[in-house]
Amino acid sequence: MSNPTFRGWLLDLYLNQQDGLTLWFISESDDSRVCFTQRFPVTFYAAGASDDLRRLWKALRKEPAVTKLTRQQKQDVFVADPVDVLAIDVDTPAHQVELFHRLEDQFPTLIWYDADVTISTRYIARYGAFPLALCQLEADSQNRIQSLETLNSRWDVMPALPPLRILELAPDVDPTHSTVQALNLRSDRFSQSLPLDAQGSYLHTINAALSAYDPDILVTDWGDSWLLPFLLQQSEQLGIPLALNRDPSRPVRWQKEITYFSYGHIIFRPEEAHLFGRCHVDRKSAMMWSDYSLAGTLEMARVTTLPIEKAARVSPGQGISAMQVITALQKDILVPYQKRQVEEFKSGLQLIQSDRGGMIYQPKVGLHSDVAEVDFVSMYPAVIIHGNISPEVPLPDVLTPASEELGVVPLTLKPIYEKRVALKAKTRFYPPDHPMAKTLKARSSALKWLLVVCFGFLGYKNARYGRIEAHEAVTKGGREVLLRAKEVAEEEGFEVLHMYVDALWLKKKGCSKPEHFEDVMHKISSRTGLAIALDGIYRWVAFLPSKTDPRVPIPNRYFGVFQSGEIKVRGLEARRRDTPRWIAQVQTEMLTCLGQAKTRAELPEALHAAFQVYEQSVRKLKQGQVPPELLVVNGKVSYALEAYKSATASVRAARQLQAAGMQIRPGQRVRFLFMQGEPDVYAWELGGQVDPTKVDQHKYLELLAKAGGSVLLPFGIDPQVLMEWTLKGGIQLPLDTWNRALLEV
Repeated sequence: MSNPTFRGWLLDLYLNQQDGLTLWFISESDDSRVCFTQRFPVTFYAAGASDDLRRLWKALRKEPAVTKLTRQQKQDVFVADPVDVLAIDVDTPAHQVELFHRLEDQFPTLIWYDADVTISTRYIARYGAFPLALCQLEADSQNRIQSLETLNSRWDVMPALPPLRILELAPDVDPTHSTVQALNLRSDRFSQSLPLDAQGSYLHTINAALSAYDPDILVTDWGDSWLLPFLLQQSEQLGIPLALNRDPSRPVRWQKEITYFSYGHIIFRPEEAHLFGRCHVDRKSAMMWSDYSLAGTLEMARVTTLPIEKAARVSPGQGISAMQVITALQKDILVPYQKRQVEEFKSGLQLIQSDRGGMIYQPKVGLHSDVAEVDFVSMYPAVIIHGNISPEVPLPDVLTPASEELGVVPLTLKPIYEKRVALKAKTRFYPPDHPMAKTLKARSSALKWLLVVCFGFLGYKNARYGRIEAHEAVTKGGREVLLRAKEVAEEEGFEVLHMYVDALWLKKKGCSKPEHFEDVMHKISSRTGLAIALDGIYRWVAFLPSKTDPRVPIPNRYFGVFQSGEIKVRGLEARRRDTPRWIAQVQTEMLTCLGQAKTRAELPEALHAAFQVYEQSVRKLKQGQVPPELLVVNGKVSYALEAYKSATASVRAARQLQAAGMQIRPGQRVRFLFMQGEPDVYAWELGGQVDPTKVDQHKYLELLAKAGGSVLLPFGIDPQVLMEWTLKGGIQLPLDTWNRALLEV
């Protein structure tokens, strides 16, 4: 008698000590949530000296979890010939993890492979299943999976998704600064405010919602740092069990906080709360939530195969790493545990010549009208794919591949690139404000970030499939692409105003419509071999100089208005994380005023409107009408506090928190206000009411003047003059220069 067949979407997967794996599915037929288990033996490998391998063999024969030992030859991408390895088969993933950690200490000279591959990565490599994959399986009467087939692909452009139940839970205020009075509970069926009473009735309400609604994803604010710790503490104190997990046999799993170095920055990740059977996503801890929200997070989980909880929190680089591991496993290539590849020797001259980074063509500072911005579609990933650049294959001659068989890196990137192109094409069928357009844009943005980091990850010393020479080959190819594009544009009579990494800004008299740029774009694509797209045509665009030296152009500091009315801003204060929210809002409002001008003739009126916004903002700040919470500066400490010889404002605020008993880690963000007198900063996390009259108005007026000066500079207002007018008043601004400046646009 055959086992019954089940169809549904995979939601969660985690280790199980007895059976190997626990898997949760959303049923396709009746919308139920069903738990299964599955045996899942795993294999990892050891290589090294023969004597060491013999000692390892003898030790492993005594391990009850080891089911098989064999000598094999496998491929390491960084070694020319196949590697002799000892293959170690273990009955369950949990036993493999525990065994490996013991062996690593016992045999420090051995080289390990496939030893730390995550269970989700192993699973897709074997079964093709991934988060939210539609699967068909057979299970016995105890819900033990006997066979499983994945019915769709993570590369489906418009996949059939399960009817996810999403429950949102958040405090009514920022708990790091103010006392929480209530919790807000919301789903697609209900919305409720839960006062924090002493009897704990809010716990009963949350339990009822978890039971009746049975959410698949719990979305929180400050869930990791405050909300879930608070709820669990109250649950224990009041004796009211809280059923956060769908799996009743598992407690909430806490992942420890961590500080690490990545891409030249110290990164701090706070403690994380992970659930079993349902997923927890903290909007405040989610790495890219502001960019692509939940839709992008789910897309990230699907393509990287990382669990939804993890996909929300980790960097795109970790997603790329997981995908490269999948590619390697599917190609039967060893996955190094700790890469021991040594960078090839280079002389001093070779180091100077080896990597000059991406191409930067200094912009022509000032205001320009009817300018087209054309971008190569994900240029660096396209160069990697086009040139077949990977650590294990010969490097290309600029853009000409030296090998026909795709390496691990381009093989991983190619489907991401193709899917993003397809998603962008789908987006064009919907108006910008359509819900589907927003969903497609979020999904495309998630893929964009995977493609963005792949280049840096290729040169990252700790990347499993990184190689600095391959990284340099990509930048070399990128420079060649832009040079060829510039040659074509100038041959066609266009002025190249700016080039930056993967984009060109082109201008030609009489060219102001998309069709005017089609021919030159086609010729650029033909000469480079890469796809190029029109990002848009600016009504006008302003390229800004350095703040310290107006003679020096800054490549990535500009703003402009497309013909569609969309405003594009790069390098301005509103784009910086450390800019107070109110000042960013003022600058954004000024730019919005400028965006209202549909023609050059309307620009003077728009400029006066922008200046009025600025003038009113100055007055409001001087009158103390700006709420302190909108003036908070988001700073950061990169080192241990005792390592600082001179204290920045962020460090001074961090020391206040430390004095109050709070632990501050390197990489941690610190919020503060600039205050009058001593102390001149106030750490926001200290809480309490802030007297607006004690806020350092002079400091915030300086910050406001810098933000306003960035916007007004291209129109004839000297930032220093604006600064003096802002701080002291009584100075006549040369507003009449606006009209003269505009005549030259």
